[in-house]
Formats: sequence, structure tokens, C-alpha cells
Amino acid sequence: MENILEETRYIMKKYNIKANKSLGQNFLISQNVVENIVESSNIEENDLVIEVGPGLGTLTKYLLEKAKKVICVELDKKMIKILEDRFKLYKNFELINQDILKVDLKNIIKEEKEKNNIANVKIVANLPYYITTPIIMKLLEEELDLESITVMIQKEVADRLIAVPGEKNTGAITYTVYYYATSEAIMEVPNDSFIPEPEVTSKVIKLNVRSNPPIEVKNKEVMFRIIKSAFMQRRKTLLNALTNTKVFLNKEEGIKILKELNLSENARAEMLSLQDFANIANKIL
Repeated sequence: MENILEETRYIMKKYNIKANKSLGQNFLISQNVVENIVESSNIEENDLVIEVGPGLGTLTKYLLEKAKKVICVELDKKMIKILEDRFKLYKNFELINQDILKVDLKNIIKEEKEKNNIANVKIVANLPYYITTPIIMKLLEEELDLESITVMIQKEVADRLIAVPGEKNTGAITYTVYYYATSEAIMEVPNDSFIPEPEVTSKVIKLNVRSNPPIEVKNKEVMFRIIKSAFMQRRKTLLNALTNTKVFLNKEEGIKILKELNLSENARAEMLSLQDFANIANKIL
């Protein structure tokens, strides 16, 4: 890999580009981080890679060399011109100028698998930090035909996403990620790996999409609604939080359900396992 910093400066100068703060742009300039992201993605020659927010194409270049096809989804029109110029000679490169949250990924994946004899589909991205959670939720909740999601995001958010439910970093999103995927931390990324430097430390994580959920629940939407309600008032006990948000009709019903499930009425949301929430959901249906 040649010097990414020099290459980035050259491209920014050539196209008169400055990082767009409103789009959360920070350009990756670390050789080591690029290598780690590409390596941990485990891309094979029959894979389709969907890259979200490729920016100047720093990662794209290496993804194109490994995958059967790379589809880049980029919102910023200025980046489109750069990406088209850089990769026009690659036969396995496709570009979509759209907001990732509005893209019909399910259909794209289905068509590519039928048309191009794709083995597995992998998401790789250096995600804009201001919109990390909605993107991750879309990728998981739409139950796309994906094998893995390798992303660089803000460390604080990464730690919450990959925590095991019941650990100290647990948030409502932890349970969602755990339901749909197993996760691993790849590496921490210091601020000086970017220009301009972000104010926060970053982290690369990998989510391996499960073929089957780890628990059985009659209605997962109800379970996730309960989890959300419990964490909206996380300083309160689970009993109070679920009574206040009308998951339990009243405190008496709540005490009865918790007792039947061997859960303390003083328990707090982050102390529960995913199975505990599934049990509550199954009880109130």
C-alpha cells in the first residue's frame, strides 16, 4: 500500500475538497487501519461488498482488489466525481449516489446474487458518526442476506453495540445487535488516523450476522418495544419503567409477572438477559 496520507492530500488538493462537517466526514489516512479493516472483513473472490460512505475511496481501492463486486453508496455529490474518476477502469465497481437509509438493499442483494453468482455479501464502512445507529439498525432489522458488517464507528457507541447484555456498557441497542449478530472488537483507532482529526476515539468492530436468533420469542417487535421502554427510564427499576410506559397495566400486574419469572422487582433494565426480556414479552402477549 502506498502512502495513504500523501494520496489523500493529493486528491483533496486536485478536487479542491474539504471535509464536510455536516456529513460527518473525516478522511482515513492510516495504512495500518485500512489493512486491518480489509483483513478482518475476510473478503473472498466471489463476495459482494457494499461500502457505505466511501468518501475519497481510500478503502474502496483495496476492496475492489479482493471482491467480485463492490457497490459504493455515497450521498455527497462531490465525492461521486472523485470516485467515478478513480475507479472507472474497474469492471467490478458500481456507485449509488443516495442516502443509505433510503436504499433498497434487500432488492440489490437479491439481484446481485442471481445475476453475478455471488457467494456472500459483506458490508464494510467507515460510518459517519452522527448517523451510525440508524444505519446499523437498518442493516440488522431489515434482515438482509448478509454474512457480516465490518464498520469503524465512535468508540463509545462501538462498546455499547458489542457489549454482552447485562454488562455495564449495555443499552437498548445492545440487545438488538445481540439478537441479530455475534460481535467482536477489531481495533481502536486513534484520532490522528484521520484528517481532520475527530474529537473522539474510533473503533473497528465486526458483526457476524446470525443464521438463527439466540432465543425464541413469540413476537420480537413486542420484545424490542419492552426493551426500549425499559431503557428510556434506565435509572428507574424495571418495574417502575415498564409500569410508567404502560407495558404493565399496573404495578400489581408487573410484580406478578416478575415474580413468575424469578426476577426481582428492584431489578434494573441493564441487569436482564435477552432471554429475560423475551420471557416478559411472552407473558404479556
